[in-house]
Amino acid sequence: MRLPVLVFDIETWTDLKSGAHLYGLDLPEADLEQALMKLRRQESGMDFQRLPLHEIVCISGLWIDETGLMTLFSFSREQYTEAEILKKFLSIFDKRHPTLVSWNGSQFDLPVILYRAMYHGLSAPSLFDQGEIDTQKRYNNYQNRYHQRHIDLMDVMAMFNGRNFQKLDDMAHLLGFPGKRGEAGYHVPEYIRAGEWLKLTSYCEGDVLNTWLIYLRWLLLKGQLQLDDHRLWVQTTIQYLSSLPQHGEFLAAWRQNAQATDFTAADFPSSTL
Repeated sequence: MRLPVLVFDIETWTDLKSGAHLYGLDLPEADLEQALMKLRRQESGMDFQRLPLHEIVCISGLWIDETGLMTLFSFSREQYTEAEILKKFLSIFDKRHPTLVSWNGSQFDLPVILYRAMYHGLSAPSLFDQGEIDTQKRYNNYQNRYHQRHIDLMDVMAMFNGRNFQKLDDMAHLLGFPGKRGEAGYHVPEYIRAGEWLKLTSYCEGDVLNTWLIYLRWLLLKGQLQLDDHRLWVQTTIQYLSSLPQHGEFLAAWRQNAQATDFTAADFPSSTL
């Protein structure tokens, strides 16, 4: 494993102001969302908005440094504007050049970050340079799907074939990890409107943690981690989560789901149940 590693995920909702501007709508805010959804269905047959209209409300990450120290963090709209969230996240790449790990980050998270950073007039050459500034990035940058600087697990596990794409939740459950922990549906807008910021950040961080656990299993498959090292990283993760009360539910769901597969069940010996 090439350290440092940054596993990340974003949460978004529809940017009503930009949507009204794009489509020339003059409607009360209460009617805008439905109008934009109807227009999107007419355009594409689906509710999922075009990427530039996804306003970022949270970016979560798990940082693992060269010593193996883990830090789970979130930048959310509870404390920051969207532009401030982006500045904080993008500044990481100005200082360090981590291995970036995501689930569907190539098709969703990074393009949304690109569009929204442009919307706010931000610069992020450390993340988006493809060799124009640093010639070494011609051969290993964060955008090229076949490079190792950004590993989109959904993409690489599908062997770069869209017909093989799997959902993060499904893969997490299959491997004995928590997944969404019974969360049915997409609740991000509800959390924001109700000011339930801890639920929002815990939801986003849960996706980050599931992605990290799948990444460890992926490295084991590829021989980039030996079995003993894999077990050590898993136990380090369990110990770290034990120190985070907000993720007690995640840890409990992991302990329960692990029993569904023989390999993952070994993460929680019977003496710890």
